Amino acid sequence: MSDPIKHECGIALLRLKQPLDYYLDKYGSALWGLNKMHLLMEKQHNRGQDGAGIANIKLNMQPGERYISRTRSVQKNPTQDIFDQINAKFKKVYDDNPDNLKDVNFLKQNVGFTGEVFLGHLRYGTYGRNSIESCHPFLRQSNWMTRNLVVAGNFNLTNVDELFDVLVEIGQHPKEKSDTVTVMEKIGHFLDVENEEIYERYKSLGYAKTEIYARIQEELNIEKILKKASERWDGGYAMAGLMGHGSAFVLRDPSGIRPAFWYEDDEICVVASERPVIQTAFNLKVEDIQELKAGHALIIEKKGQVKEIQINEPRALAQCSFERIYFSRGSDADIYKERKALGRLIVKDVLKSVDHDYDNSVFSFIPNTAEVSFYGLIKGLEEALNTDKIQQIKALGPDANPEALAQIINRRARIEKIAIKDAKLRTFITQDDSRDDLVAHVYDITYGSVRRGTDNLIVIDDSIVRGTTLRQSILRILDRLGPKKIVVVSSAPQIRYPDCYGIDMAKMGDFIAFEAAIALLRETNQAHVIDEVYKAALEQVALPKEQVKNVVQRIYAPFTDAQISAKIAQMLTPAGIQAQVEIIYQSVENLHIACPGHTGDWYFTGNYPTPGGNKVVNRAFINWMEKRNVRAY
Repeated sequence: MSDPIKHECGIALLRLKQPLDYYLDKYGSALWGLNKMHLLMEKQHNRGQDGAGIANIKLNMQPGERYISRTRSVQKNPTQDIFDQINAKFKKVYDDNPDNLKDVNFLKQNVGFTGEVFLGHLRYGTYGRNSIESCHPFLRQSNWMTRNLVVAGNFNLTNVDELFDVLVEIGQHPKEKSDTVTVMEKIGHFLDVENEEIYERYKSLGYAKTEIYARIQEELNIEKILKKASERWDGGYAMAGLMGHGSAFVLRDPSGIRPAFWYEDDEICVVASERPVIQTAFNLKVEDIQELKAGHALIIEKKGQVKEIQINEPRALAQCSFERIYFSRGSDADIYKERKALGRLIVKDVLKSVDHDYDNSVFSFIPNTAEVSFYGLIKGLEEALNTDKIQQIKALGPDANPEALAQIINRRARIEKIAIKDAKLRTFITQDDSRDDLVAHVYDITYGSVRRGTDNLIVIDDSIVRGTTLRQSILRILDRLGPKKIVVVSSAPQIRYPDCYGIDMAKMGDFIAFEAAIALLRETNQAHVIDEVYKAALEQVALPKEQVKNVVQRIYAPFTDAQISAKIAQMLTPAGIQAQVEIIYQSVENLHIACPGHTGDWYFTGNYPTPGGNKVVNRAFINWMEKRNVRAY
């Protein structure tokens, strides 16, 4: 994607199921688990570059002994920074006495992050908030081990206000109105209740306090806690947590919007946001790894038992399709195939745009995430060209001239690497009046690859959201090559609606498709539709989220996809461009063909999988009408 999109987080949870000396004996280091966590987090750096954090629980520590460690960072390379901080502790141990690094008892008693349970988080900042206080994991502290709670997740909830009010009603004083704090306090409340119930039951039976606390560790019902806590959550989430005594969980939303994968054997249980991360870290086959079911929790008891339990009734699956198009690692076997399919399925529209003129068309891609889709595009072009070749050869007849045959057989799609992203170029350090000039040079081009005034130039991008970089940079530099026509291809459909489940796309004005539809309404004397939608949205503000309908869909209804695409091309074409510019988007139907297991298409259709989504999109439109530059949830 040429325009950066933020706020898609990653999680990593690791439970060592054997004592630390087991890993010391087998792998040569008591820090084997910590090193694996480093790998799990670094391999998910695509999901969060604004902050990182890690927490660790030591099992079976005695009262008065420290058992929780946590560190977070919002430095330039946050994951490396937190592990540099941790490794500095072990370097000091080594410098003092190298033998202590092989003394498990010494490490657990004296050094942090030498426990058996780890939780890591990679964060994309939301709306410019990027402070250490906003960085996961969050910690809810108590002097009682079983009441301590560590939480981190990849999520957004749409009904924070509602959940905040619930906490207030039960007498709590949450420190802020955010989904992370609300989630943590909701789980924490029922964790407290469960502690109290078990304590009172055994107290009435005459048990000593030390005996009671041991019972609490054994009998805490995490399933019950999660069911009560998440009962009214509306959103997409993969929520991970650790309790102070060592139990852990990962809870996935009922629609399966946000991803989570897991693996278990006799040595470990591991959870991550992406499947190939686990494959790489532990050298596993793809079939070894399971996807956490929608509405289910993976619960890891203190003693190491692992169970996948339904917490909430699963809804119709709406696994996020944008994960597949843009965020997730392309090294996943299924995602690689899906991205190639997205490129292949748009070939028909591409060839139509250049009148099937292979000889005078150059095909390329916008780096870097569109590269796999480009491979699919080329595969589709080759298939289409082979079909043409067969027809041409048949037309020559049995006495075909060998030279004519050779000419047909040797025809190829012209493939070039046109755009090169200059990753070292930074624009934030300049004044506003000079920033645009730098933006225009974020990409460089390969001169001499296009014949001036003769060739069409077709470039594929994974998606076009705002179109800012296209307008300010890419189209200008492509035009320098002198093509007669520039065709920009999006492997994703038109993004028309805000996300509210974890990806930073929450304002209507951020979408070039929305801007184009608004412009078309005004140009065709249908501006009254804008006011009607605004009125309809206002009428639903006070309704319960379950009764709210998405009225913003009416904005797009009068126009075909092709009409909106044509308007987008017009709006994104900079002044002075010599080439004709056309923009082609993937169809929603083809998206579903390419990604059949991930039908969450609300970005493109406005069909939200939870009631809160409709409330968010209407609020986003109201904010746009009222010129309020704020979040819709």
